[in-house]
Amino acid sequence: QVQLVESGGGLVQAGGSLRLSCVASGRTFSTHTYTVGWFRQAPGKAREFVAAVSWSGYKQDYADFVKGRFTISRGNAKNTVYLQMNSLEPEDTAVYYCAADALRSAVVDGRADSWGQGTQVTVSS
Repeated sequence: QVQLVESGGGLVQAGGSLRLSCVASGRTFSTHTYTVGWFRQAPGKAREFVAAVSWSGYKQDYADFVKGRFTISRGNAKNTVYLQMNSLEPEDTAVYYCAADALRSAVVDGRADSWGQGTQVTVSS
């Protein structure tokens, strides 16, 4: 079982930046090579993929709407994943969730086994 805790959300003006963190814990996380991803869900909309990073940190995947603005990275300890969000727009307002799975495809497809509780990001115009 993997536990995920997100933090770093908040209120920011359009054009501003935020850095989200996702800390993973659990016995299996330390023994498996997990891919970790970020998703978001705005009110009245379906959850959508934002970005994912491999265990090594070298392979990243991004949704088209965040390329060039968001960067996903992994800490040296591997159990922390960051989402640096720059040039934020009101359309980025959503609850952001991190997800983890031993299969990269499961994370990218939104079928990850483990999910966090989410952190709210609000971008004002």
